Amino acid sequence: MTLFLNEEHVRKHLRMVDLIPTMEKALIDFSAGKVTQPVRSVIPVDPPGGFYGMMPALTPEGLGQKIVTFYPPNAEKGIPTHMALIVLNDPQTGKPLAVMDGRLITEMRTAAVSAAATKLLAPSDSKILAILGSGVQARSHVEALRLVRRFEEIRVWGPTRAHAEECAKEIGAKATSAENAVRNADVVVTVTSSKTPVLRGKWLKPGCHVNAVGACRPDWRELDDEAIRNIVFVDSREAAMKESGDVILSGAKIYAELGEAFAGKVPPRANETTIFKSLGMAVEDVTAALLVYRSAML
Repeated sequence: MTLFLNEEHVRKHLRMVDLIPTMEKALIDFSAGKVTQPVRSVIPVDPPGGFYGMMPALTPEGLGQKIVTFYPPNAEKGIPTHMALIVLNDPQTGKPLAVMDGRLITEMRTAAVSAAATKLLAPSDSKILAILGSGVQARSHVEALRLVRRFEEIRVWGPTRAHAEECAKEIGAKATSAENAVRNADVVVTVTSSKTPVLRGKWLKPGCHVNAVGACRPDWRELDDEAIRNIVFVDSREAAMKESGDVILSGAKIYAELGEAFAGKVPPRANETTIFKSLGMAVEDVTAALLVYRSAML
């Protein structure tokens, strides 16, 4: 029988502390050529200004697909901008094993990958975290990053002051301007729906690490040219050259895939200013869904 799991079921069976090392392994497998995964196929839905994405992957451990919708206008309606379903199949027979809600998996695996990147690339004594954005990804990133670094101060900026203050109150942070948040921060996270840069390179502390998570379309940006001119890691070169406006429009040079650095194939250059441009991949969703499925079957 096919297993059906809603978001509460997923929440019960998925733990961030397990997800971070699992995402690291998934990225190593991807960069080693062990994953069959086309670049995400996206259909614009305009109006109202949404996107419908299809993300299949065959991994060393499983087979599946995520169907994801991204509707930025939903933020004004008080409903999630990202919603998703994940289907897992038996690689040997094609049999559907599970259908599960993918919204929470998307939220958590994105933050888990950023945490894995931060563990490798950020200064070991990082004390100040800056978050540009005040939605669910801001909250999830704080949860994940606290597992890999001991922050003494967290600063939050959001395009809507009231939302930023609400988020700051929830996570024990200070709401401030984007520039004040970033100045002297050891780790910076950009998780906005902005189509134009919100992070200026001149604000960055030398040697800091940036997780750039928003701007997932080829004509959108969160980082200006000066910021993206640093040491750039990506989850997938192919995807970055097709989907990342930060990379495409700036002409930035990609140093390495994150999986290559995890595997020790390239130096992490953690003493320099590093950028991880995160786009999200199907291998992450399928691998995370397998964690949920196996726990639910126990």
